[in-house]
Amino acid sequence: MPKDDLSDAALVLVGHGSTLNAESAAPTYQHADELRRRKLFAHVIECFWKLEPSIAGVLRGVFAPRVFVVPLFISDGYFTEEVIPRELGLCAKGEKNFSRVQRRGAQTLHYCGPIGTHDSMTQVLLARAREVVEQHPFPRAPRPAETTLFVAGHGTGNNENSRKAIERQVELIRPLNTFAAVHSVFMEEEPRIGDCYTIAQTRNIVMVPFFISDGLHSYEDIPVMLGEPAFVVRERYQRGQPTWRNPTERHGKRVWYSASVGSEPGLADVILERVREAAKAA
Repeated sequence: MPKDDLSDAALVLVGHGSTLNAESAAPTYQHADELRRRKLFAHVIECFWKLEPSIAGVLRGVFAPRVFVVPLFISDGYFTEEVIPRELGLCAKGEKNFSRVQRRGAQTLHYCGPIGTHDSMTQVLLARAREVVEQHPFPRAPRPAETTLFVAGHGTGNNENSRKAIERQVELIRPLNTFAAVHSVFMEEEPRIGDCYTIAQTRNIVMVPFFISDGLHSYEDIPVMLGEPAFVVRERYQRGQPTWRNPTERHGKRVWYSASVGSEPGLADVILERVREAAKAA
């Protein structure tokens, strides 16, 4: 059977999930449904770290000859290199070294890299940036050459890989010369999200959060960092209203703020790229 034929394979999508935010699992279900619709795999299964079905038990009912596990995470780090491999039984607790391809009887398990570090995420990110401006063109949609693009990430001093995926996308977009400038900004590291107003040399700003799911960070924290009063953001969120109005004038800039990249339809193709890479490498 050709390696690009996936009809004998199962796809397992691993999401983080959250008991505090019901929407955290939405992108995982969205892309699983889309890939089922395409009928490329024998089975497509979702599992989560914080929700059921759990990572630890997901493989018990999977009997396909080949299984591809794709983490729906932004960066390499604790979850993708320790938690998920341990829960899948790829390594013992406390161990960090494991093989990404393992035989289990007649079954071969392929553990793929996280989607957020794949270079094809660039097109997903650019689609988000175009979409938010096209949907909210008031008073007119600015040309990309009149706009500074910011890619917003979490960032943390506890994991140096946290910002690498964001910075990699900036490196890939800049040479395209699509925007006047492209920068990374972070919630917990420098440069901060609120610094976008002094960094941007253009009047127009597009901010794209590089997160898998929309939740507390994208709905509340980042709008507040961009200058919205916290009580206004909280009130809008509780009413089910958008917490940022596109575009909003702040500090002499016009700001468009998009949804997180995780729900962009093109992410299904990034998942397939991860699978095909693993299949070719086997």
